[in-house]
Amino acid sequence: MRRPLPTESEAREILTRRRTRPQLRPPPPAGRSLAPLIKKLDAQFGRGVSALERNWFEIVGERLVGATLPIKLIKARGDTPGILELRVASAVAFLIPYEEKGIVERVNLALGPKTIGKVRITQGPVKPLPVAGAKPRARGKAVLPPLPASVEAELANSVEDAPDSLKAALRKLGRAVLSQPPENERR
Repeated sequence: MRRPLPTESEAREILTRRRTRPQLRPPPPAGRSLAPLIKKLDAQFGRGVSALERNWFEIVGERLVGATLPIKLIKARGDTPGILELRVASAVAFLIPYEEKGIVERVNLALGPKTIGKVRITQGPVKPLPVAGAKPRARGKAVLPPLPASVEAELANSVEDAPDSLKAALRKLGRAVLSQPPENERR
């Protein structure tokens, strides 16, 4: 036969007499645990390409930022400088040898002296890095310059007889047509 369960008062008395296990501490945050390892790896291997991506616009300039992408840093043995591998769009690949000295200087300024000594080029498609502070432009939304007040009033008078459902579209079309330079000035 089974022993009956203790009453509520007996259970309280039993729990006050017996020591229970102390509650376990929660584990420390992962960042705190990994910080020493990350510092050790950073000292051993140096910072990688991700450190360059944040400042890529300042390193290569406006002309090359959309057509180049840092792929990897190849660290050399000893005190010799390493190699920066770039993926470059075919159209601007011929410019990189002319800009190589400046790129090497600016990368070494960002990552530390003698980090790289030369640039290796790999041609291929390049997905441009997002430029800090730049807002992506909405597709299909052309920004038209404002029209003079007299031209705007003339446009409003010309679409006044149109049905209400078409007035906004006709005004927009009229602004687009009137904001373009005349045919003889385009060339």
